[in-house]
Amino acid sequence: MPASKKIAISTRRYRKWHRNVALIAGSLLMLVSITGILLAWKKNSFGLLQAKTATGSSNIPASWQSIAAIQHAAVHHLQLQQPQADTIIDRIDVRPDNGIAKVIFKNHYTAIQVDLGTAKILLMETRRADLIEQIHDGSILDRFLPGNLGKLSISSISGFGLLMLTISGFYLWFNPQKIRKHKRGHRKKHPHDLPPTTASDEMTA
Repeated sequence: MPASKKIAISTRRYRKWHRNVALIAGSLLMLVSITGILLAWKKNSFGLLQAKTATGSSNIPASWQSIAAIQHAAVHHLQLQQPQADTIIDRIDVRPDNGIAKVIFKNHYTAIQVDLGTAKILLMETRRADLIEQIHDGSILDRFLPGNLGKLSISSISGFGLLMLTISGFYLWFNPQKIRKHKRGHRKKHPHDLPPTTASDEMTA
């Protein structure tokens, strides 16, 4: 079998892989791309994706309220505003320069910014960027799957899919170059295999 024929068969195989992988991984890659763009703009979304950080009354640690007082103030405010909401806290992010603490809840996307100096509630926000981030890395599926299986699955499928598209796409570009090179080499070595020149060809030339 001629070398160019083998390359053509190989190219058709890569084209099939490329098409199948694109159908499976393309939607995931698009989702990752869109959410990645949104995350890049979260601090410039005019508070739509992520609220601006408020400024507290003091950035001097010696004058701050205790973490227990900050936690109590946030939970109490949440119970007043959303009586049915879960009050389990995921973490408390302290922002020393701003003099505030962000109390972030575990089972929903609510966060409350509390003044470190007075334990006064400064802002209650919905952290839409957190939801987008969980969609971006697949961790949103961890709510329904054991361990980190959701995040691992989405990340692995997206990563391997992009790798396969890159490899197969390269060969879809490279193999036609090889075929043309083989054909040019064959014409030089076997000029007698070229079709005879006719009178009309000479006139055209």
